[in-house]
Amino acid sequence: MADFLLRALLGGIGVALVAGPLGAFVVWRRMAYFGDTLAHSALLGISLGILFDVNLNLAVVVCCVLLSVLLVALQKKHLIASDTLLGIMAHSSLSLGLVAISFLPDLRIDLMSYLFGDLLAVSRDDLYWIYGGGALVGALLLKLWNPLLAITVNEELAQVEGVPVTLTRLALMLLVGIVIAVAMKVVGVLLITSLLIIPAATARRLANSPERMAALASLIGCIAVCLGLLASYQWNTPAGPSVVVAAAFLFSLSQILRLPHR
Repeated sequence: MADFLLRALLGGIGVALVAGPLGAFVVWRRMAYFGDTLAHSALLGISLGILFDVNLNLAVVVCCVLLSVLLVALQKKHLIASDTLLGIMAHSSLSLGLVAISFLPDLRIDLMSYLFGDLLAVSRDDLYWIYGGGALVGALLLKLWNPLLAITVNEELAQVEGVPVTLTRLALMLLVGIVIAVAMKVVGVLLITSLLIIPAATARRLANSPERMAALASLIGCIAVCLGLLASYQWNTPAGPSVVVAAAFLFSLSQILRLPHR
């Protein structure tokens, strides 16, 4: 196997492993639009990273973390509806990132690779970021699993039982932000939410417990990465979108297999 294909496979699997359990909470808590908001803000992080000459992965993480904190603070004030707030911040941050990039005329930027990913260009340093960030998210998710489940089932009851609801919700948002940052190179900022949602939605049809759903979501994500890379290599299609199409195919297959017999 060529080195670039091996790095692409390892990078995609690393993202899928951690995106599966986290995507389960995104599906359970109906946070898909929140994931899109953070993903769109990643482009703002990229432009600021280029502007201030700092590591792009670090810039995206910082930008996603700051936006997560801002979202939690604004949601607590109940100034406007949450979906309206998310829509404003998603498109504002994406547009602000594009405007900021336009002020760097002397720098040639492959914007498509950031928007839709460049899985076949994953480097050794990218793998360090993916597996380092994935290990951090995995460890924190394992530690916060029970509190996250508690607030997902019933926030009021969880608060009565002593669970710090606001901090736990903020922690989940921060974890989503970190995964978006490390997965940016794999499927791009416009498609990363699909890698969180589709495998988890597929697993939901096939699992009968939260833990099994999380594990199965990771497995389905890994299969989608393998199928997407195979399709990309075979038919010369873009790797990131091919992975998402493979995940969508697996989701469709799960719907067909679970159709009731007449």
